[in-house]
Amino acid sequence: MNIDNNKTASGHPYVRASTPADVEAIVDTMTTAFINDPLWGPAFPNVHCRAEQASSLWRLAVNSSLRYPWMLVTDNVEAAALWIPPGGRELSLEEESKFEEFLVNISNRAVADGIMNIFDKLEEVHPSEPHFYLSLLGTHSDHRGRGFGMGLLKENLTRIDALGAPAYLESSNPANNKRYASLGFTVRDAITMASGHVVTTMWRPEHA
Repeated sequence: MNIDNNKTASGHPYVRASTPADVEAIVDTMTTAFINDPLWGPAFPNVHCRAEQASSLWRLAVNSSLRYPWMLVTDNVEAAALWIPPGGRELSLEEESKFEEFLVNISNRAVADGIMNIFDKLEEVHPSEPHFYLSLLGTHSDHRGRGFGMGLLKENLTRIDALGAPAYLESSNPANNKRYASLGFTVRDAITMASGHVVTTMWRPEHA
C-alpha cells in the first residue's frame, strides 16, 4: 500500500509542536498561503515587495508565538497553525509598543496605517471570555488540496477539546467559512474593513 510519508496510515497528517528551527519554514508557508489572500494580499499593495514585507510580519508573529507551546505544524511544515492560548497575547508588551514603528520600517506610513486599522477593527470585536485564538492558519502553496490544513486544524481542535476550551478565529477568505463550519465553528461577527472586504469571525464552543 502506498502511504504518503507525511501522513499517518489513517490519512491524517502528522502534527507536532514547532521548534525555533522551524521558523523560516513556517514563515515561508504563511507567506505563500497569504500572498493572494483577499485581506492580507492588498494590505501590502506593492506586488513587487509584497512577499518580502508580508514575510517580515509573519516572522514577527511566529517568533513571538514560540513563547507558547501552541505553534503547531504538520511534520514537514506543509501547514502551520499559530494558536494563542487563553489569557495569552499575539505579541509581547514590548513588541506591541514597537509594532507601528516596525510596520513603517518594513513598508511605509500608508501601509502601516492600513495594517494598524485592520488590527484595530479585529480587536474591537475580539471575545473577552477565555478561549484559544487561531491567529494564523496556512498551507504552503506547493501542498494545497492535499488535506494538510484541515487535517492540522482537526488535530488542533482535538487537543483543545481535551482541555475543555472554546476556540475563535477570523476568516479573511470567505471560501474557508464552510470548512470552518464543518468543524463546529459558527459565525459570530462580520467586520467590514476600510477596503470594503468583509472578515467573518467564528466561534466554536467547548466540546466535551
